[in-house]
Amino acid sequence: MKTVIITGASSGIGLCAARRFATENWRVVLLARRKNVLEAVAAELPGARERHIAVDGDYSREETAGKLVQCLHCAGITAVDALVNCAGVIASEPIVGTDLAAWRAPFDTLLNGAILMTRTVVPLMSNGGRIVHVTSIHAERAEKMASAYATAKAAIGQYCRSAALELAEQNILVNTVAPGFVDTPMSSASGSSELETDWFRSDYIEGRHLPLRRAGKPEEIAGVLYFLCGPDATYITGQTLIVDGGLTITF
Repeated sequence: MKTVIITGASSGIGLCAARRFATENWRVVLLARRKNVLEAVAAELPGARERHIAVDGDYSREETAGKLVQCLHCAGITAVDALVNCAGVIASEPIVGTDLAAWRAPFDTLLNGAILMTRTVVPLMSNGGRIVHVTSIHAERAEKMASAYATAKAAIGQYCRSAALELAEQNILVNTVAPGFVDTPMSSASGSSELETDWFRSDYIEGRHLPLRRAGKPEEIAGVLYFLCGPDATYITGQTLIVDGGLTITF
């Protein structure tokens, strides 16, 4: 049985990815901050109840990485086949007037956490493996009030390309997935969904800047994540797969 570690597994894309991998008979190690939610997710995943593992913590902190390794050891897991980083955060700050602490915060979650997890898991991929980081179309396109978020997402892409080169001889394939608008709890982080606003409807649906004229479903992103970790993606590394309903091909 193969083992995948999924960060940000308590909701949204991470939760859907956990369900997809479990359905495909993988053991899923779920990592996120909310312990009670993670345990509930682990209990409802397909497969034997004891097959899946919940590890709570902030994946950008070294103590969480140590806790993850210890939990794997206690469960008798000596090899990991895939790491899927879905943990994310929303950040919207102006370029001028934002203090450095607010600027750095997105980098801890979006970039440093992904790097820390990669450094932690690679030694456990003795038979090769797959690493997939979820980025965003913000890594490819600019938007006002998103400089820190977009810069961190773009940095993950370049980090993955460097990692893909470095890890190729170990048969570890490293890729990123860049979603566009996706209907997840994070799209409603402010209390109402941006996907239900007049702005979204007028600019993206009626204005046809979004060719498929709808937001993506988290299950659709999860399917791409599974594909990159599955048997049909053995010759793909160092790439970014944009999954945005055609948004980035318009102007």
